Amino acid sequence: MLLASLVFTALAALVHVYIFVLESLRWTAESTRRTFGLNASQAHATKEMAFNQGFYNLFLALVAAAGIIAAALGHHGVGAALVLAGCGSMVAAGMVLLISSPKKAKAAVVQLAMPAFAVALLLLWLAASS
Repeated sequence: MLLASLVFTALAALVHVYIFVLESLRWTAESTRRTFGLNASQAHATKEMAFNQGFYNLFLALVAAAGIIAAALGHHGVGAALVLAGCGSMVAAGMVLLISSPKKAKAAVVQLAMPAFAVALLLLWLAASS
């Protein structure tokens, strides 16, 4: 179960790196504006906010990746703590999006599904290991 959790953690981290790229590097690009339903003036008006928000997603991905590395090196407690912090925050952020903007349910599910599987599998592994 630990391995399965780490696979879902890696997938969640990759999704959040992709979100970082969209929000921090490509926010005003036409394809990104289309993805987020923004026109050019809205994208330019929110560019600084999106840049900052993208880095939050990158940092969550880095925490999760550090958890994968720690667990792979045999530091299971540290790895589990980092995976739970990174993926748990991803799930929480996805839930905030789902609750605050129900019309963005698809985006929220993309944001929270893989980290939720990672957390659930990791908690099952931790329960079985104790």
